[in-house]
Formats: sequence, C-alpha cells, structure tokens
Amino acid sequence: MSNTAAPFAALRPPPLPRRLRDMLSLDDFERAARRHLPRPIFGYIEGATESNSALRHSRSAFAAHAFVPNVLVDTGERHARTRVMGLDFAQPFGLAPMGGSALAAYRGDVVLAQAAEAAGLPAILSGASLIAMEDVARAAPSAWFQAYLPGEEARIVPLVERAKRAGYGTLVLTVDVAVLPNRENNVRTGFSMPLNPTPRLAWDCATRPRWLLGTFGRTLLNHGMPHIENMDAVRGVPIVSRNFVRQLGARDRLTWAHVALMRRLWPGKLVVKGILAAEDARRAAEHGVDGIIVSNHGGRQLDFAVAPLQVLPGIVAAAGDMPVMLDGGVRRGTDVLKALALGAAFVFVGRPMLYAASIGGQAGVAHAIGLLAEEIRRGMALLGTPTLSDLGPHMLVKPD
Repeated sequence: MSNTAAPFAALRPPPLPRRLRDMLSLDDFERAARRHLPRPIFGYIEGATESNSALRHSRSAFAAHAFVPNVLVDTGERHARTRVMGLDFAQPFGLAPMGGSALAAYRGDVVLAQAAEAAGLPAILSGASLIAMEDVARAAPSAWFQAYLPGEEARIVPLVERAKRAGYGTLVLTVDVAVLPNRENNVRTGFSMPLNPTPRLAWDCATRPRWLLGTFGRTLLNHGMPHIENMDAVRGVPIVSRNFVRQLGARDRLTWAHVALMRRLWPGKLVVKGILAAEDARRAAEHGVDGIIVSNHGGRQLDFAVAPLQVLPGIVAAAGDMPVMLDGGVRRGTDVLKALALGAAFVFVGRPMLYAASIGGQAGVAHAIGLLAEEIRRGMALLGTPTLSDLGPHMLVKPD
C-alpha cells in the first residue's frame, strides 16, 4: 500500500494557509481586503472616477451575454494554453498593471510578478509602482513593463532605454491618461499619491494593525520609505510627502508620432493599452504595434467610457492580424471565456489579484490564479470546447 500511496501524495497541492481557505472566488478576496486594508488604500483600489459608472458598466457588460453550450463533445483533453505575440502562456489571462501595489501588499509588485511567472502567466509592472523595475525584472524575468509617458522626447527616450537595460521584453504604453481624472472617492477616503500624513490617515492605518505591521512597518524596516520608482528614468519622490506637486509633464501632447518614436527605439514587443475606438486600433497596426489592450483603465479615467467588452468585436475586426487583448471587469472564468469568444486573444485581471496579494502574499495570488484557471477549465467542459479556438460569437446571445 505504501508503494502506491507515495506518488499520489506527491501530487497533492500543499494545504492552503488558514486565511485563504474561505476564498472560493475572486470576489471573496475583495471582501477580505476591505477588512484588512486601511480605508484610504482600499478605497483607492476599489474606486474609479466620478460616479464610478464606467467601472460598473465594465462589469455589467459581461452579464449582458449568455452562453449557448454544445453537449456530447469529448473535452477530456481540453487545455487553455495560449500563444500571443509569439509568447506562450499556460492560461489565457495575465495580471494587469496596478500602481501603488506595494502599499496594499508587502513587496506587492514582486509578489504579483513572481506568482504570475510561477503559473506561466505574464504580469505587467505599473509605471506608478513603488519597487524599482530592475528589482522586479530580476525576480520575474518574464514580466512586462507599462509606462506612463508625456509627449516629450526628452523623457520618453531615457525611460525606454532604462526598461531595455533592465531586460524587459514587452513594453506597454498606456495612452488614456492625457490628464489626471476626477477621483472624488480618493478625496472622500483620504487617499493621495504621495500620501499626505494627517491625523485621519494615522487613525485609519492604526485601526488595521495587521497591515500596519505586516506591510507598511515591514517595508520600512527592510527597505526604507517607498518611493515612486518608475515614472521616469530616475527615482521619484517618497510615498509619504507633505509638499509635492506631481510632475506629469505634457501627457496631453502624447500622439501617434511618439508611438512611432517608441517603435523605433524599442526592439521587443510593443503594446498600446487604453484603446476603445476601432480607428485607433487601425492606427496602432499601421504604426507597427505588436498588440493592443482594449481598456477603459478600470473605469478610473473617463467616467461613462464604454465598456471594453462592448466594443471588442468591432476593434477585433479593425485590428487585422494584430492581437487584441482586454482588461476591465473580469471576475470569473466565464468572463474570460466570453471575451475570448468575442475575439480577444488574451485578457488581464487587476483588482482581485491585488486584493489576493494583500491578504495572502504570493500564496494568495497563486490561489486566485488557480481559482480562475479552474473556472476556465470547468467552463470549457460545460461549453463543449476542447480548445480555446473552439470558442466563437455563435456561443453567446444577449438576452432581452
């Protein structure tokens, strides 16, 4: 009996930490993070802009589509392996860029990138991150880097060169940030970037001692005060500052001419994130971009911006052979399958993965990835689709 039991025991996954045992879906991580994080930090992650309409619309767009499954199909050998831009991934999803991740989770940017790499997925490091891009690249060599850039060649060239030296193979340019948005929820919850030390902020942090000691205190002890690290070619300001004016530069002057400049400078994969119009997808293809991400920035820029899923089919038709990816509102494996059925080559998931990192570190992110992957695998069986290429718009209807 011992001879047969040992191999099966070796296949069993390690037991989940206690804090993760009740996490049965991505939404469960959000509820746990609300209890764990200080109010300003949770509000920053959860909220969007103005009335949060774009955020809600991104989610409801998935609910507006219902499946028409096929039955009696042999799906016993089904798999979700995906190839995008010549890159192979174990699943059709990755981790979206999220600024300030190290505020929510200890070494958050590294944790997210390492969990993704261990699962065979890409993670995109945000330009608004608090850990130097070089450190993240060393910890997770397959990570992508996302840049916020003004329409100023003098700032574009050094940052692109820095990302190149750091070893990144994929550069993502976010293009829907011409100006700062009107994030009223940040004001209401007391969040700012950098953080402005006030009695209210001190109280909010003190009432979350697990976060205060395990995330912020541990960061100060081991790495000092976090800085905004990757907005430019040089290190930015500390995350806690009383007197600071954000030097965004002329983001409202960023144009397709600067995309052409980046295409000349960047030897790897170049992705443009923030596309919502079909004509912009065509322009991206004409400028030699390797892929685009259809996104409304998680509802955090222009309120009432259209849901990415809603415009996805038209953008796919306009993009030609260029891969079209999507982020915004993905919470279930069925959401991933709906996006793929409407033509997306890949999707990205943001907020839930950061919530998972905040309460469980790398193990939390790994668990979240596993939950989503299992939902995709289960959904493929119930839809009668042995491979992702079997998905198509014929499997979806819009109920009245």
